[in-house]
Amino acid sequence: MDSLQHWLAVASVHGLDGHRLRELTQHIDLAALTRLPASTLQQLGLTAKQAQLLCYQSQPWVEQALHWQAESPQHHLLCFDDPRYPLLLKETPHPPAVLFVKGDAELLQQAQIAMVGSRSPTPGGRQIARQFAAELSTQGMVITSGMAQGIDSESHLGALEAGGKTIAVLGHGLRQIYPVGNRALAGRIVQHGALVSEYFPDVRARAEFFPQRNRIVVGLSTGTLVVEAALRSGSLISAHLAVQYNREVFAVPGALFNTQAAGCHYLIQQGAKLVTSVADILEERALFADNGLAKTEKNPEISLSEQQLLANVGDEPIATDQLAERSGMSVTDVSIALLQLELAGRVAVVPGGYIRVRSA
Repeated sequence: MDSLQHWLAVASVHGLDGHRLRELTQHIDLAALTRLPASTLQQLGLTAKQAQLLCYQSQPWVEQALHWQAESPQHHLLCFDDPRYPLLLKETPHPPAVLFVKGDAELLQQAQIAMVGSRSPTPGGRQIARQFAAELSTQGMVITSGMAQGIDSESHLGALEAGGKTIAVLGHGLRQIYPVGNRALAGRIVQHGALVSEYFPDVRARAEFFPQRNRIVVGLSTGTLVVEAALRSGSLISAHLAVQYNREVFAVPGALFNTQAAGCHYLIQQGAKLVTSVADILEERALFADNGLAKTEKNPEISLSEQQLLANVGDEPIATDQLAERSGMSVTDVSIALLQLELAGRVAVVPGGYIRVRSA
């Protein structure tokens, strides 16, 4: 048995997450742990069932995973000690011992934002999810979601249509696709992102797996954006997890009597940031500075649209809507461009709007 096989053996036992294994391996190495008799494993703190599973039932799971890995160069197994294992996920309370990845495994280390919401969104909610995902993708963010029907799927599609990257975390093994109607979407995600799961390849979807899946969606991401959600929904579970993990929570408001927006309104009351445009997310500079995004503008050159915008900013404050009217750009595009110009030190925010920053 090599190191990978040892990790797969312990990963096949429910409840042995990355942190629990790190504690155990402070006293005994992983290879020795997998060879201990059930009685000794119980003395180390495993339950009787966990000990029995590790001793007598782990090998078929190991073989299943290794066969899956050998099927394609796009199939990856990321153990907890693998340098490709996402650092943000390691910080969460119960990170998986092994991640199964189909697609670009390196993408898991990049800055991500989780997008979650209703499985039965309004047409407006679908449009918002696609638009936000597309615009966030153009700003360098990887869009991470759960590939469920509704907001999840629209978020993945928005990123793909904008030429961006997206990650889908699944509540089942990667030889399965659920819902079946998302088979084509899953194929596109593999080509332009990654499918991720903590479950062994042949494991079928079960209702209790999806709330567990949510902790990975949130754990991979620097922030979570809730587009539409009812008061009792998995999306609110994701938002609460984000708070527990000390991550940013953003919520899109909706119509007062829209039950699909009630969860977002509740989150805003509880302190989530109300967002009506991508610029509202981008202005949270700490979210990007922690991931190096605020430092990526090494080239002092600015885009043509930013140059056009800058030409309309002078020494007197000008409001965003006035700039949009003068430049012929949308308010959203103006807000994003202004943020880039502000980060580049070209403009500054003052009472009444923005002014030009003159170099010394």
